[in-house]
Amino acid sequence: MNKEIKMTLVTREGCVHCAQTKEILKKIQPEYPELAVEEIDMTTPQGQELISKYGIMSSPGIIINGELFSIGGTTEKELREKFVALRS
Repeated sequence: MNKEIKMTLVTREGCVHCAQTKEILKKIQPEYPELAVEEIDMTTPQGQELISKYGIMSSPGIIINGELFSIGGTTEKELREKFVALRS
C-alpha cells in the first residue's frame, strides 16, 4: 500500500490557474488513491498563514507533503512525475 500524499491547494476565487489545476486533479486523482487534496482559500486566516510560511505570491500555491511544490499553477506532467517519485 502506498503512503498518503497530502496536497494543499491555496486558491482564491476567480483564479484561472486554480481552476486549471483542479481540472487536472479531477482527471488524474482516480489513478492516485493515496492522494488527499485539501483546498484552502488564501483570504482566510489559514490561507494567510500558508502564504506567509511558504512565500506564496500568486495562486494557486501547491504544497505537497509539507513542501512547496509550485506557485501559480502546474502541468499534468509535473504532477504525475511528482506523484510517481513519491510512490517510490
